[in-house]
Amino acid sequence: MTRKLEVSELAKNYPESDIRKMFEYARENPDIINMSAGDPNFETPQYVKEAAKKAIDEGYTHYCPTLGIPELRSAIADMYSPLWPGLQMHNVAIGVGALESMTLALLAVLDKGDEVLLPEPYFTNYLGQIMIAGGVPVTVPVSEEKDYIVQVEDLEKALSDRTKVIIINSPNNPVGSVMKKEDILAVADFAKKHDLFIFSDEPYDKIVFGDDFFSFANVEEVRDRLFLFNSFSKAYAMTGWRLGYCIFDAKFESYISHIQEGMVSCVNTFIQYAALAALKGPRNEQKAMVAEYEKRRDIAVAGFNAIPGISCKNFTGSFYAFLNIKAFGKSSSDFAWELCKNARVSTVPGTAFGDSGEGYIRLALTTSAEDLKEAIRRIDSYVRKAYPDVV
Repeated sequence: MTRKLEVSELAKNYPESDIRKMFEYARENPDIINMSAGDPNFETPQYVKEAAKKAIDEGYTHYCPTLGIPELRSAIADMYSPLWPGLQMHNVAIGVGALESMTLALLAVLDKGDEVLLPEPYFTNYLGQIMIAGGVPVTVPVSEEKDYIVQVEDLEKALSDRTKVIIINSPNNPVGSVMKKEDILAVADFAKKHDLFIFSDEPYDKIVFGDDFFSFANVEEVRDRLFLFNSFSKAYAMTGWRLGYCIFDAKFESYISHIQEGMVSCVNTFIQYAALAALKGPRNEQKAMVAEYEKRRDIAVAGFNAIPGISCKNFTGSFYAFLNIKAFGKSSSDFAWELCKNARVSTVPGTAFGDSGEGYIRLALTTSAEDLKEAIRRIDSYVRKAYPDVV
């Protein structure tokens, strides 16, 4: 039997990122205000950079233990111990960003055909990660009317005998919602009742406005089934360093280690020392970043709600504004490209985050406040000229 030289079904069907399309188009056209990618416009703190240079000079350029240097794993365990008492380095794995960390965990728990409940709109890369692990995503729409918080009754409707994992992202990308304690406890009860793993993706946990963030790590009853993911990308403006981590019950350590060894051997050694410096360093720059994001949030909510046909729900976490543009009668993709080419502002169509995102666009507030104000002015001017009926 002769086999054709073809790429895999996974490669053929792997979801393409609309975020990258918009980002690349804006990058090639410098007159466009680029609000498509969630890449902070702040510099990585200097003391973090210096720690990386020092580690290189001291020879930390070789392999390290598969799950990361013990000092960093222990520091992360110590950081989470107030939420999750008794954590040790054996509960922590260092990964190539939170993305690879979640992929490791999905590969560790999913068998082919297992289903993953995914509140929608969702971070676009989740779909591909689930596919790599052989899982089947089952989307559970959330609504603007319910403040973009997933409802247990909707999770119940999506449940089947193949459901094995639920992914929760709070603070959320793309909608900026933050689940309150009662919301987290309701999902925790649901997962325990149906014997599901909880994957809690928390890279925006430091970027919260108002109430303190409540994590699944606080819920003792589900720690045996919890995989918690975080990264240094957003809180420390270290997106290009590609460094994240996963926290789990120690019984999973050897499985995560075996898969990590086969994927990347270990994460770059010297950047782990930089991350260690980030954890142990001062918090003044981090606090200043969060304060600036809150300022931009206030500018965005007020500014976009003043534009005819656009509404922007107030959000309490992350740095994304999710705009309702249904009044224009255009698809999210068409409207986003209109703004990009005519208003010279790059956004992301809501459908990049699932079908429930139709009628919305996302903007990353990762430009300066001045650029944000100019983007609002450009969009307002374009809408008033192009859509007089809406005005």
